[in-house]
Amino acid sequence: MKKKYFGTDGIRGTVNLGNINGEKFFKFGLAAGTYFKNLKKKKQVAIIAKDTRLSGYTLEPALVSGLASAGMHIFTLGPLPTNGLAMLTKKMRANLGIMITASHNPFHDNGLKLFGPDGMKLSDKIEKKIESLIDKKTINQLSKPDFLGRVKRLEDGNDRYIEILKSNFPSNFSLKGMRIVLDCANGAGYKSAPKILSDLGAKVFSIGIKPNGLNINLKCGSTYPELLKKYVKKFKANIGISLDGDADRVIMCDEKSQLIDGDQIIAMIAKRWKGKKILKGGVIGTLMSNYGLEKFFLREKINFKRSKVGDRYVKELMKKKNYNLGGEQSGHIILGKFATTGDGLLVALECLFALRKKKVASELFKVYQSVPQKLVNIKVKNKEIINTPKCKKAIKLANHVIKDQGRLLVRPSGTEPKIRIMCESFNSILLNRCIEIVRRSIN
Repeated sequence: MKKKYFGTDGIRGTVNLGNINGEKFFKFGLAAGTYFKNLKKKKQVAIIAKDTRLSGYTLEPALVSGLASAGMHIFTLGPLPTNGLAMLTKKMRANLGIMITASHNPFHDNGLKLFGPDGMKLSDKIEKKIESLIDKKTINQLSKPDFLGRVKRLEDGNDRYIEILKSNFPSNFSLKGMRIVLDCANGAGYKSAPKILSDLGAKVFSIGIKPNGLNINLKCGSTYPELLKKYVKKFKANIGISLDGDADRVIMCDEKSQLIDGDQIIAMIAKRWKGKKILKGGVIGTLMSNYGLEKFFLREKINFKRSKVGDRYVKELMKKKNYNLGGEQSGHIILGKFATTGDGLLVALECLFALRKKKVASELFKVYQSVPQKLVNIKVKNKEIINTPKCKKAIKLANHVIKDQGRLLVRPSGTEPKIRIMCESFNSILLNRCIEIVRRSIN
């Protein structure tokens, strides 16, 4: 059965339209609280963090009210990267962790990402159980007055997160002498990211660290890497690091202002971990992973499997295959040795740890040749359009055209009202032709 509220990465949409409003967030909190309370564990605790969107001020109190009404005690952490929330959910032994964010989306969107006591994103099965409670009568889920939850604000969430990150590296890890441009997207990482890099001794040129509630991801961050390229050149930096709104993804830039995407980062880490004999099993990518990456792993004799798009599905397949590295081209990368979900800052630290000896980023990340790839996003009213006979016929034709010379993928976005058409091939004429065939069947 198709889920009503949850997409590929939690719940997301435009604020005060559809499901993203105070009334619904109360019900989301009440339903999630009721589900976890029904597990009958002794401790009933939820922790909540958020990014820097203005709407967080209206949605968080509603969510807190719903959870407390279900009888859960709540700790609020304020702005904190998504994986910081996941790590603290596990460390604090909470029943539930909730991140209020719309990730890389513009400020007018918001949503939720939910984590279980193991720090993992909730499975489809659990999300469906919570959904079954959302639309039930509120009165049946409310706790008695003497069993209501309590709420407390924790001010040291970022400090706790930084300490966990540092603990994953040798105590003598130093970035002294390194010049780093850091773009925090005016998002959740604007406190922790500059602090940890400075603490490690780097000369940090920070941008995107002045959130005003409306400028998250606005012409900055991992979805707008042109700004990073510009400042790397301006400050003659060794490397540029760009996070997204909730800091769970990272895109980089070498000293020549050349972009380094998630696939290239994964390739470098996989090769390094294999050499250090810490790569476990192999690597999980997604349907969007570059074909050049797949061929690279074949040459390196590294096992490679593709999951559905979404870092939750990457993690689920990592767990099933017992692999400890996986991620997406967009920069969602899961270092299973250290984390349960994507963490842009953790991945950046792992790359900087490797770079401290190599010194030259363009050499460190030069491990394979990408197959030219083009992605077209088409806004639609109904994503089911790709299941119409007209669209199916166009996709079949395009696949026939590109056969043996590339790869085509057409899929609905899990977080936005868009159809994504991706094609990759060294033959640019065929690439563009295939995209156009599918695009005309949708528009």
